[in-house]
Amino acid sequence: MLVIGSGPNGLTAACRLARAGLSVLVLEAAEHPGGGLATVEATLPGFLHDTCAGFVTFRDSVPFRELALPVDWGLAEIMSTHPAPDGSVAAVSTDLALSERHFGDPEDGRAFAELARFHARVEPAVLDFLGPLPAVRPAFAIGPADGLRLARAYASSSGAFARRTFRSEAARRVFPAMGLHVDVGPDDAFGMPLCWMLTLRATTAGFAVPRGGMAAVGRALLADLTAHGGEVRCGARVARVEVRRGTASAVVLVGGERIEARRAIVATTHARSLFLELVEQGALPSTVVGSVRRFRPGWGTFKVDYALSGPVPWADELSRRSAVVHVGHSVDELARFTSQVRSGALPDRPYLVVGQQSLVDPSRAPEGQHTLYAYTHAPSTPDPTAHPGGWAAWRDRLADAVGARIEELAPGFGERVLGRAIRDPGDLERGNANLIGGDLGGGSNAWHHSLVLRPTPLAFRYRTPIRGLYLGSSSTHPGPGVHGMCGWNASGQVLADL
Repeated sequence: MLVIGSGPNGLTAACRLARAGLSVLVLEAAEHPGGGLATVEATLPGFLHDTCAGFVTFRDSVPFRELALPVDWGLAEIMSTHPAPDGSVAAVSTDLALSERHFGDPEDGRAFAELARFHARVEPAVLDFLGPLPAVRPAFAIGPADGLRLARAYASSSGAFARRTFRSEAARRVFPAMGLHVDVGPDDAFGMPLCWMLTLRATTAGFAVPRGGMAAVGRALLADLTAHGGEVRCGARVARVEVRRGTASAVVLVGGERIEARRAIVATTHARSLFLELVEQGALPSTVVGSVRRFRPGWGTFKVDYALSGPVPWADELSRRSAVVHVGHSVDELARFTSQVRSGALPDRPYLVVGQQSLVDPSRAPEGQHTLYAYTHAPSTPDPTAHPGGWAAWRDRLADAVGARIEELAPGFGERVLGRAIRDPGDLERGNANLIGGDLGGGSNAWHHSLVLRPTPLAFRYRTPIRGLYLGSSSTHPGPGVHGMCGWNASGQVLADL
């Protein structure tokens, strides 16, 4: 068995196959295994920063549960806060009473608590939808009444749902801000499923921090793989998947080495990379090629890591205890940000996801000091008319805007910055070929690129039209995040076929 890529999906696929008794070789292009599961000293010595994902929302996903990964998880008291300069704030916590007390106003707090209790009741069935599709059993498990309630919510845009459910702007900005972790804007049709899951999952499982950095998850997966006889080979970039008589027979590495695939190949690459670059011309039906060409990329990601002399001095006391702080002061502001990025403009008031991992993991920084993780979205390539010179000319200016947004909510923040490291969309892609254009999600998460439409209705069950070739990256259902489900589902399909 060959697995292309050693990120979370590649490693969960490889672990499942190795545990089934197959001989597994994982081919990794980089010099170190783990893909996005990397933690580095990006700013100053002693300050550890996650290069891609910073939190795990599904540490109880099927693969993590089945593999019983020995990762030391940390949880903050509060999972997410949504402050504004006017002093208003909404907080999301696994302590539902805390959320109810601090969710805009008392009426909104009661409404949110009731949503969270409803979600907790249906969550086991909803999580079953993360498995292979179509998922008939969980649909029956939810039941008609709860199913209709979910369907009504899921059919909304996040902005429309927020406006009809809550009275205060503090409460209204929560769900739309969660959708902007990827490329789901407040006015996007059918935008609620991801917003719902991220927001309400924070009340049940929380946003977990792996102590020691995200690399600890990678090390645990690698240890399980090697314990079951699997192997990872680094510096092995695949240039081509060889197809003979409609079957994937081998891969050819950059440099010309050919490695035979005796049973199957699981690629955890971006769908566009596999179908449009790695597979030989003419080996795929033109309908599949055309469909993958229409698989829209997600937004670029612009990330700034900080080394700090102390914790962020948030004016809002709740944010000082929160794993994540979302910066986006109103639904209208979030909608304006969405329009700017989609037009190719750099945002003048960037929406931010701010991660405070060192609050629950002191190993991330020297004693008494802290790290900070902040990202926003931006066009992969800025509009050259409005932003001549590209990222080389504008990256520092956008990083300054990121810092200014934090300073607005945390006066004195700039005085605590000891160092910063900037990664624009091009930097992200150069560091990880799966992050095309700086897109962390493996392709757009719009409704028409989800479920059986991801990446194409012609290959939504992890099989490709080529026998023995499977796709198990975040370009497949259920999409991005450190949960390993895409690779796990793909390897399950391999085992069923074998």
